[in-house]
Amino acid sequence: MNDNQPKIFIIEDDKFLSLVLKGRLEREGIKVFQAFDGKEALDLLKQEIPDLILLDLIMPNMSGFEFLENLRQDPQYASIPVVVISNLGQETDVQKAKTFGVIEYYVKVRTSIEDLISRIKEIIQK
Repeated sequence: MNDNQPKIFIIEDDKFLSLVLKGRLEREGIKVFQAFDGKEALDLLKQEIPDLILLDLIMPNMSGFEFLENLRQDPQYASIPVVVISNLGQETDVQKAKTFGVIEYYVKVRTSIEDLISRIKEIIQK
């Protein structure tokens, strides 16, 4: 793996979905790190800083919203782009996520893996 390879964190407690996304992104030449809850993700940030975070909102130990709050309070991590992929589809949830600077918000049941991968590639190429 080379150092110029884009790095993405997948923070998702659904291990199957996380593995599918990881496999697809790695085939695109992206280095993927996984965390299965917000606390694990914060620990991972101390070891590696990603180019993009793909974040679920409903997780054990620390929700995606709590993770976002922690992320945005730390100047070292505050500018990392975040894409939310969640089962929460209410407009209030979307707006709350956007107050934390989330750049995209996808509802899992309305989003195909292909569309998500395509959009992630566009974001990290900028």
